[in-house]
Amino acid sequence: MSEATEREPDLRLLMVAYQAGELAAFDKLYAVLAPRLRGYLSSLTWNPSLAEDLLQETFLQIHRSRRTYMPLRPVPPWAFAIARHVFLMDRRARARRAKFETGQLDELPEIPVPPAMEQLGTQADVRKALARLTDDRREAVLLHHVWGFSFGEIGAMLGIREGTAKLRAYRAIQTLREILSRETASEGGTHDSR
Repeated sequence: MSEATEREPDLRLLMVAYQAGELAAFDKLYAVLAPRLRGYLSSLTWNPSLAEDLLQETFLQIHRSRRTYMPLRPVPPWAFAIARHVFLMDRRARARRAKFETGQLDELPEIPVPPAMEQLGTQADVRKALARLTDDRREAVLLHHVWGFSFGEIGAMLGIREGTAKLRAYRAIQTLREILSRETASEGGTHDSR
């Protein structure tokens, strides 16, 4: 049983207490969820300061939406769905203002590397390869392999079918392997020609 799964009943109880007006429960929810949501938003924005702003907006939306939480459901997928919605709304607003900023590859935030990719290259290489994935594939692979959500939960968060979430994550891993294998081969070829 993973650490996140072991905390799940506590998160549900905390959310119910927060719905009942216990503000101390919110502080505990924030302590558990903020690091995970910050990492998720960083992987979407590639901009740590924007991710921090979106994290604060996410918790504001969690506060506003706390009555919509259904106690029989796990808290993290609900919170991640709110964070995704906050990100999408911000992206749309920035696009309308034509001020959407993206980070450069050399400015990538510290995004966790999926365990399935650790043996294929350094963390920096994997982060650069992740940046080359389409947004939908990167999001699916990170949600599953880094944050541990099931494909059913990912599908619900992203508004897609479970099979589609699984396919996106699978194709992301395949693409990452190809990118990292090509880079390793080209580095090897460079060394052989000396």
